[in-house]
Amino acid sequence: MNKKTYTLRELVEFLSAEFRGDPNCVITGITSLDNAQVGQISFLNDSHYAQYLATTKASAVIIKAEHLDENYSGNFLIVKDPYLAYAKISALFDDTPEVTPGIHVTVVIGEGCEISKEVSIAPYCVIGRMVKIGSGVRIEPGCIIADEVVIGDGTRLCANVSLYHKVKLGSRVLLHSGVVIGSDGFGNANEKGVWRKIYQLGTVVIGNDVEIGANTTVDRGAIGDTVIEDGVKLDNQVQIGHNVHIGAHTAVAGCVGIAGSVKIGRYCMIGGGAGIVGHIEIADRVIITGGANVGKSIMEPGGIYASGIPAIPHRSWWRILARLMNLEKLVQRVKLLEEKTK
Repeated sequence: MNKKTYTLRELVEFLSAEFRGDPNCVITGITSLDNAQVGQISFLNDSHYAQYLATTKASAVIIKAEHLDENYSGNFLIVKDPYLAYAKISALFDDTPEVTPGIHVTVVIGEGCEISKEVSIAPYCVIGRMVKIGSGVRIEPGCIIADEVVIGDGTRLCANVSLYHKVKLGSRVLLHSGVVIGSDGFGNANEKGVWRKIYQLGTVVIGNDVEIGANTTVDRGAIGDTVIEDGVKLDNQVQIGHNVHIGAHTAVAGCVGIAGSVKIGRYCMIGGGAGIVGHIEIADRVIITGGANVGKSIMEPGGIYASGIPAIPHRSWWRILARLMNLEKLVQRVKLLEEKTK
C-alpha cells in the first residue's frame, strides 16, 4: 500500500481485524477521537477517552472488543491492541517527502569512499575519507560524516547529523536532526588540580532498526566501544555516556542521562528525565519510571523502579521540607527518650 486513501475493507485486511460497519467507507487520515473529522479514523486504547465515542466525528474507530458497546453506531475495527494497530496504520499515511537517488553538487566527498549508487545525499554535506555508505541511504542537508564511518542499507540521517570517525551504523537506522554520534566521553584525570584529558579510543556501534531522537548525543567508548543493539529507541535530548551498552529493543524517553559504563538489558523502558549513575548494570525488561534516579545495579529482571516526589502544591511542599529539615533533631530526641526508658 502506498496511496493515501483507503477503504475500511482494505484497512481491515491490512490489520487482520474484525469489523463492524460499512466496508466501503473511505478513510483519508488518522487522528485523535476528540479532533477527528469525517473521513478520518481514530482509536480508543484507554477507557478514559471513551467519553469521546458519543461525540467524535471520526468515520471509524479502532477499538478493543471490551470497549465496544452495542449501542454505539458507526464503523469499528476490533483488535486486541488498538495502539499497535494505530502504529501500523500510521505508516500508511506517512507524508515524509520522497527523494530520488543522487548526490548534490555541493557535497564534499573524501578519498577512498565506497558509496552505493542508490543513495540520496542532499546539499552541503561533508563526507570524510574511507567512508562506506550502503544502498538506499538518505542523508539530508548539512550532515557531517567523518573518516571511516560505516552506514548500513536503508539508513536515514536527517538534517545536521554529525557522525564522528569510525562510527558504525546498521541498516534502517533513523537519526533525527542534531544527533551527535561518537563525540568524546567525559573522561579526565586530575593532576595537582589540573584536569588532564583522557583520549577516547573506542567508537560507537549501532545495530539495525535503531531510532535516535533530535539532539541526542551518544559518546564514543574510552577504550572499548559504546554499543546500541538492534531495535533500540532513544527519544530527544538523551545523553548516553562512554562505554554504555544498551540491549536490544530497549526504549529510553526524553532527557534521560546515562553515565559511562552502564550496561542496560534488553526490552527495558526508561521514563523521561531519569538519571542513571555510571558503572552499574540493569537487567532485562526493567521499567524505570520518569524522573527516577538509579544509583545502584538492578539485577532482577522485569521489575518496576521509581524514585522522587510527584508534584504537589507549593505550600504543601514547603511544609514537608521544613519538617525534613528538623528530622535529625527529632531522631536525636527519640534516642534520648529511648535511653531514659531503658
